[in-house]
Amino acid sequence: MSGAKQLRLGAFMRPVSIHTGAWRYPGALADANFNFPAIKSFAQKLERAKFDAFFMADHLAVLNMPVNALKRSHTVTSFEPFTLLSALAAVTDHIGLMATASTTYDEPYHIARRFASLDHISGGRAGWNIVTTANPDAALNFGLVEEIDHDERYARAREFYDVVTGLWDSFADDAFVRDVEAGFYFDPARMHVLAHEGQYLQVRGPLNIARPVQGWPVIVQAGASEAGRQLAAETAEVVFAAGGSLEAGKAFYADVKGRMRAIGRDPEAMKILPGAFVVVGDTVEEAVAKRAHLDSLVHYDSGIASLNGMLGYDVSGFDPDGPLPEIPPTNASQSARERIVASARRDGLTIRQLAQRAGSFSGLAFVGTPRTIADEMERWLYEEGSDGFNVMFPYLPGGLDDFVDKVTPELQARGLFRREYEGATLRENLGLPRPSNRFFPAVATPTPTGAEKVLA
Repeated sequence: MSGAKQLRLGAFMRPVSIHTGAWRYPGALADANFNFPAIKSFAQKLERAKFDAFFMADHLAVLNMPVNALKRSHTVTSFEPFTLLSALAAVTDHIGLMATASTTYDEPYHIARRFASLDHISGGRAGWNIVTTANPDAALNFGLVEEIDHDERYARAREFYDVVTGLWDSFADDAFVRDVEAGFYFDPARMHVLAHEGQYLQVRGPLNIARPVQGWPVIVQAGASEAGRQLAAETAEVVFAAGGSLEAGKAFYADVKGRMRAIGRDPEAMKILPGAFVVVGDTVEEAVAKRAHLDSLVHYDSGIASLNGMLGYDVSGFDPDGPLPEIPPTNASQSARERIVASARRDGLTIRQLAQRAGSFSGLAFVGTPRTIADEMERWLYEEGSDGFNVMFPYLPGGLDDFVDKVTPELQARGLFRREYEGATLRENLGLPRPSNRFFPAVATPTPTGAEKVLA
């Protein structure tokens, strides 16, 4: 295959590896989630490899699994995303800094202020992953006895997005005059009071920070349910899709980008990046052996807890070597649940086998040599299964080193991935437009006179 298409690559880094056995792998840093010097080196190496973004997921509960599983897991505890990304902003120059923030358990003003701050601190490299948080244990940490219904979470998220982006537009880009001689710091005529009163939210505004460098931080979304796909079509600029087969990827890609066309959005204004678990070997056999050894490090206690969490239903009382029972509808993440159930039915997997997959990684995986991995990524790109990938490393630092040192050069040699960053901001590097200010669409020349008239 040949052409001008370019892969977009994000790095899934919170936890540093999603695989439950990663911290036990030979040569892995067991403390990597809390080892800032190591995380800093990871970010800097990814930047040298010209990755688009360093992405941090987030969890709002620790006690979301039995203690016997919890004691074996490295995935539920790690640094708070904004604190870490702000620190990484000071030691990197180009790589994007994306963080998950919940629309269910936070307030729009907080979210708008944090991301605007991160965008300014990083020089325009922030991205917000909008999640609705499906976790009853998280609900208990925020004063709720029961979690909010799935569809209601998404309805609130849609309004939440409108409020946050409205707050980012509180000031025109030219609002801060800073005329020392005249004594005018900003022009009140270039400030907007949001005064939002909606079904779920009431927010006055304005935000107490200048408009972000990128206009808005890049909007990221990860839901794959009907409500999640529609929210993505209406709002998202990057979608972290649930990885599966190429045919499933193509169907998802066509569906979400088709929804964009239907509402008048340019499909090129969104990059779809499935999560891809990548294990690299000098031979395919070596890569397969690495994956098998990694999976063997997942204890059943840990795997069954992960499986229960993905299903939103406790199957630990069933025969581990029997089939998965019928799973009733739940408030769990629809995409994860459907992926697990589908694989169980398709492959005839037992609960024990599903638990091992859930504790390792049950989605899209590329296990092979740099050449075979590049072949698969190229096929996904050219057959419109994705615009790139959110790469998940099997263990750190070795898994990251394998990808950066071996796979990235192969992609660059094929002309599939950049050798230098295109711009200074995350939007520029992703090829995304800077949004106009909905309240101040035309940027006027700053004039102290206008401010003086308003203040008089």
